Amino acid sequence: MITLITGATSGIGEQLARKYANLGDTVIACGRNTQKLMQLAKHDNIEACEFDATDLQAIKSATIAYPHFDRVILNAGNCEYVDDARNFDSSLFTRVVTTNLLSMGYCLDALLPKIKSGGQLVLVSSSVTYLPLPRSEAYGASKAGVSYLAKSLAVDLNDVDVTLVHPGFVKTPLTDKNDFPMPMAVSAQKAAEYIVSGVNKRRKEVHFPYRFTLILKCLRILPLPLWLKLAKGLSR
Repeated sequence: MITLITGATSGIGEQLARKYANLGDTVIACGRNTQKLMQLAKHDNIEACEFDATDLQAIKSATIAYPHFDRVILNAGNCEYVDDARNFDSSLFTRVVTTNLLSMGYCLDALLPKIKSGGQLVLVSSSVTYLPLPRSEAYGASKAGVSYLAKSLAVDLNDVDVTLVHPGFVKTPLTDKNDFPMPMAVSAQKAAEYIVSGVNKRRKEVHFPYRFTLILKCLRILPLPLWLKLAKGLSR
């Protein structure tokens, strides 16, 4: 099988690339870090594919040699927090939404037509979409868009299975910058195991770690005013 993975040069994406390659897939590892891509390509089953996921023509040019894929995993993303909502930073907002959401549209434009009938499309969102959280105006909004996009695609695509991934906290170079506790955080390797297992079962949603995401799913049942009161306490 041929599996293309964006954001494959670190964190969850890198672990997914290594895991699928070890399982025997031909993995097209995509990203912008040339050095890391070359390291990944030392694996017999991994091919490097360098492009910026926010550049449609770059995606099309870089993948022109591949006529089809069995599985496409759109995982590339970034996280920046809004530290002062009263003085909203539109540049930060634009960067995050472009990287996390608009890039999905560009990748779908270039890659979705190449997914074979009966193939799979996987979009990696975040459990932040379950509840509004402090400082998450940009990141949460972008990931909420990803989740809605995946659900709509699942309605409209008849010959491609869509899986939406909602990870909890995952220990990666990106989250190493977080200055707050990350309850029940899992390693990137463990996250990849959760995702591969769920995708192999063709689940519509994969969320993990289950205890953490189930807590969030229960909390979102609360009336919004009550949750806002609780969330404001978290931000102090």
